[in-house]
Amino acid sequence: MPTVLIIEDDSTFAQIIEAFLSRNGYIVKWANSIKKAIEILRIDQFELLLVDYRLPDGNGTDILNFRKEFGISAPAIIMTSFNDVRTAVKSIHLGAADYITKPINPDELLMVINQVLKARAYEEDLEKNISDFIKGESEAAQRLYQYIDLVAGTDMSVLIQGESGTGKEVAARNIHQQSKRNDKKFIALDCGALSKELAASELFGHVKGAFTGAVNDKKGCFEEANGGTIFLDEIGNLSYEVQVKLLRALQERVIQPVGSNKQIKVDVRIVAATNDDLMNSIKNGEFREDLYHRLNEFKIQLPALRDRGVDLEIFINHFIRLSNKELKRDVKDIDEETRSLLLQYDWPGNLRELKNVIKRMVLLTPGILATADSLPDEMKIAVASAKNHINNPSDLKAVNESNEKALITETLIKVKYNKSKAAKLLNIDRKTLYSKMERYGIE
Repeated sequence: MPTVLIIEDDSTFAQIIEAFLSRNGYIVKWANSIKKAIEILRIDQFELLLVDYRLPDGNGTDILNFRKEFGISAPAIIMTSFNDVRTAVKSIHLGAADYITKPINPDELLMVINQVLKARAYEEDLEKNISDFIKGESEAAQRLYQYIDLVAGTDMSVLIQGESGTGKEVAARNIHQQSKRNDKKFIALDCGALSKELAASELFGHVKGAFTGAVNDKKGCFEEANGGTIFLDEIGNLSYEVQVKLLRALQERVIQPVGSNKQIKVDVRIVAATNDDLMNSIKNGEFREDLYHRLNEFKIQLPALRDRGVDLEIFINHFIRLSNKELKRDVKDIDEETRSLLLQYDWPGNLRELKNVIKRMVLLTPGILATADSLPDEMKIAVASAKNHINNPSDLKAVNESNEKALITETLIKVKYNKSKAAKLLNIDRKTLYSKMERYGIE
């Protein structure tokens, strides 16, 4: 039965929802504060979080941030008494799967929960059959498959480089699926979402009492994936101290859980990924050169979507089929204007952005023919700006504004809309970032 954690300070309301969900086949726990919820989440795993936006010691975004930092995969639904679009949008940007406003209709709540869990199951099913996602016919695609086929059967560490959204985890899963380790676990870890303290625990585990909140022993990825493959995404974000421990684990094939004197033998294959220039990080003293060479036994460069030629149309049609199935739509074709926009757009978010745009397009198309009305306005603006640049290349202001908007958008996608990180990468303050986002209509 699905497990749900309700995070709500109104005990009467929480008990009503708990009783209702229990009658409908859910196993429910309840926390009345952020502090209590975090204590529970450090110990137990849930398939869904039902989070009140306003809590006595913070708000729902604190739970969303903890969920991201701690690597919790359970989707979260935000409950709010304020029918405020800004609150909903902020929650969605921080990773909430959906939101619902109070007073809550129990049947509506059950419908939203079922939809979120169904979507999660669908995404997991797609991940199990992820190889379909990178099939293409371009020369760049064929070269990619050739490299994967060559290295998959070996035990070499692989470093995958590519822009955000190009499918680095997809490539890593294909390497695992074609390897002799495919009957063991594949574990993916987003290093960009981990603090220094949490990264060591996630990788190597910890023992009870190792740090505040360590109330039980915990196995790390190395022990969980023993015999299998670990995918370390955004490897460049690991702290220097954790890099030292990772290098030792790779060289000596032993790990030491945080707070323990015990050494554990492990046998894992590492596939790492980055969209950063690690050589530049090495020069700046932010990444160990010896670890880089240990990870880079075989390098695969993933092509950007704009460089994949004929593959773009293949992916457009593929994502239409997937979206039709998920959203119960019947889009069979797209009109000439829409197809032209899709083919001319630069796709800074690559396959991830394309998938989201096509899913939105299908959702907004009630009939069988998709039109340009179903495409995001910012996409149309970007295509028009590119045309203006070609027609009037001397318009320096227009060119600079177009490039600035594209860079801000790409950076936000890269850091999953963490505005503090985006401002730091762009070398501007948060106030300037917010101003530019408002100016360019970036949500």
